[in-house]
Amino acid sequence: MSRITAVEVFPVAVPFARRFVLGSGVVGTPQQAAPEQAAPEQAAPDQAGAVIFVRLTTEDGVVGWGEQRALPSWSYETAETIAVIIKRHLAPILLELTPFDVELFHARANRRLSPAVSNGFPFARAAVDIALHDAAGKLVGLPVHALLGGKARDAIPLCSAIGVGAPAAVREHARMSSDYAAYKVKIGGDLAADTAAVAAVAEVAAGKPLWLDANQSYRPAALKRLLDAVRDVPGIACVEQPVPSTDTLALHRLRGMIDLPVAIDEGSFTAQDVARAMRLDAADLVVIKICKAGGIRNALKSAHVAQAGGLEVLASGLTDCGIGFAAALHLFSQLELALPAELNGPELLSDLYVDKLEIASATATVPTGPGLGVEVDEERIRAESLDLAFA
Repeated sequence: MSRITAVEVFPVAVPFARRFVLGSGVVGTPQQAAPEQAAPEQAAPDQAGAVIFVRLTTEDGVVGWGEQRALPSWSYETAETIAVIIKRHLAPILLELTPFDVELFHARANRRLSPAVSNGFPFARAAVDIALHDAAGKLVGLPVHALLGGKARDAIPLCSAIGVGAPAAVREHARMSSDYAAYKVKIGGDLAADTAAVAAVAEVAAGKPLWLDANQSYRPAALKRLLDAVRDVPGIACVEQPVPSTDTLALHRLRGMIDLPVAIDEGSFTAQDVARAMRLDAADLVVIKICKAGGIRNALKSAHVAQAGGLEVLASGLTDCGIGFAAALHLFSQLELALPAELNGPELLSDLYVDKLEIASATATVPTGPGLGVEVDEERIRAESLDLAFA
């Protein structure tokens, strides 16, 4: 077995192709400044643009790459905490292991960084987990999906992500995304504005599925009023995480108030969270993300628990660059999905920092090369790496 000999971390401010807003805040903008250069009032959007790239090297010279976006408006980890956790706490564990020791890595990480209510520092661990899978696949000459049991499909249709915005803006975004098989429409808690935005996207969608995502911005009674207002809009398939992540009982109550299927996302990070939601009858669907699960293998565990309990699976990411996007393709290639995958990095980012991704007509081909099956632009990542404080 080839032991890991080096762990490197590169924070990079990755700009967006367009401004993108969730119910919980700004995700990114086209003009991303380095965090230390941002004005105080710009701190949240600029920090949201920081992606942490991880490079593992084995004693055989094989390199594995991972990545994770810092998005403190969505979860508690920042660019600084992700970098520090990897460098100071996860790297010492990795230097005792091989890329095949994924479960042992997570077990030791749990002992070093004890999980609280759910899992501990999942974004940092997800970046490392992806790099482990990439290196392991390269060592044995197999794609990551083969390490997971093999793919069930060669290509994955994608869902367009429409951010919170005025009707004219969201309508134009939907028109530009006409190749996509479905639309994920972000809603922000303003009843009138959200009603207008949903109707505007529906005008262009022409009956394609609309996946509403509130990002915790509603309460049950207010959401019922919104759904009553858009009752005649065609194609609405489900509503995702309408209430705060900690309020699982509100999700349960909401399912008795509305006819639309309810998906849980921020309220479900682990397989245990999925099991709890099922026991409480709090969801019809579960959103699976590599970042919140802490890695590929843990995300797969969450999906299997959901499917065993009769919940459908929705595929999503956190505006991943090419490395995280490729990892998601490997994962979701073996799962039955309720809707096209909302993996919006290629749609929303100005660049992906990798080659060998095949995307045509809003459908992504699952890579077949060893590891993640992509070529990482290491020279650019090193050149654009930031010097974060405390990292």
